[in-house]
Amino acid sequence: MGVPKGRRRITVAVAALLALGVVGAVGYRVLAPAEVVTPAQDDLPPLDTPATGVVGRLPAAPLILDGRLRVYAAQRQVYADRPADSKHRVTPFWSYRRWPAQLNGVLVAGTTVVSRWSDGKIVALDGRTGKVAWRADGPAPGKGFPSRRTGAAIVWDPRGIFLASGPGGRTTLVASGVGDLRGYALTDGRELWRAAGDADCRTDVGTTAAGQVLTVDACAGPATVEFRDATTGAVGTRWRPPGAGPELSVTALGCLTPRSQCRGLRTSDGRGWLVGPGEPRPAPALGADDVTLSGEFAIAVTDGVLTGWDARTGEKRWRRGDLGEVRVIAVEPGRVHVLSRQRDLITLDPRTGAQRSRFPLTLGQDGIGWVPGLAYAADGYVAVERLRERARPDDDDQGYFLMAEPVVLAAT
Repeated sequence: MGVPKGRRRITVAVAALLALGVVGAVGYRVLAPAEVVTPAQDDLPPLDTPATGVVGRLPAAPLILDGRLRVYAAQRQVYADRPADSKHRVTPFWSYRRWPAQLNGVLVAGTTVVSRWSDGKIVALDGRTGKVAWRADGPAPGKGFPSRRTGAAIVWDPRGIFLASGPGGRTTLVASGVGDLRGYALTDGRELWRAAGDADCRTDVGTTAAGQVLTVDACAGPATVEFRDATTGAVGTRWRPPGAGPELSVTALGCLTPRSQCRGLRTSDGRGWLVGPGEPRPAPALGADDVTLSGEFAIAVTDGVLTGWDARTGEKRWRRGDLGEVRVIAVEPGRVHVLSRQRDLITLDPRTGAQRSRFPLTLGQDGIGWVPGLAYAADGYVAVERLRERARPDDDDQGYFLMAEPVVLAAT
């Protein structure tokens, strides 16, 4: 006996509704906002001192955390592997993913990993475990994943997030976005202050070693540098270089992390300044575009010779004419790293110019037919992107990078 037509129609309708429900549930699970935390399952590796020389090559740009781990950025993920001196990238030690937001910037402060996302969320992770320490709403950056596949622009050159030290050693995280600037306590993500403004006439520069937030404000007249207390958000000093024209831009120099805890400035009129409490002090040695500030010392190649000056007085302290053609690629406290034309990595003491180490920045049969891209230095490690010699900014990643593992990591 067949199924009556009416009952058959009901059965088909119910089956269709069930199918739609299943599809909807699957679609929701795939497309709904999500957060996936995969914490560490093992103990931290021991702190080790790696042998001086090339450590290995990596497909992604690392941040060194506590000398033990390496932290990386992907489009929707921040993750770490171990140990810091592993020859290759290995299985993640911990991982944090979000969907559909994209990772916009990462900073490491001690053992805290701060991640900023395209929807404005700020998520701080315990870098030792990968567990979420706190979450906060922040100003939207207006961009998604602004980096090539190595993630170097996310971890080595993040925009719109800065660190500043305050009274008692308390650290403030500063985040800027479209028409918004905010300060947060790094310990728990508590919002400390907020300063609204017009993004079309205010530029966020970074923070100083004296605990100030630097912005250039041109909203109410000629461009003026504002020095804002990083703990309270209050503007303490407004400053324009003597004789400056109506157009003014500022570059931060001598920073511990990108545009954070900086000791100097270069203004667009070609003058250098040291920053601290009060107004900036002239530092003529910092005026040229190719000068690097390391602590209190200005370093640059002049007439083919690497030279160091006292940034405050302009007094020449040392010259290294024996290095050949070199360029400064990275600095860190107590170390300045330069790359020779023969692709030797040379590490010097910025105070004296004395050599700490020198070795070829090559591995296996990689050769020296490459040019440096973005670079990074921390805890005695140096990492450099290697680009093809004829790479152009509009090339795709295959034509831009030297190989599938373009980042070379070394210990100095």
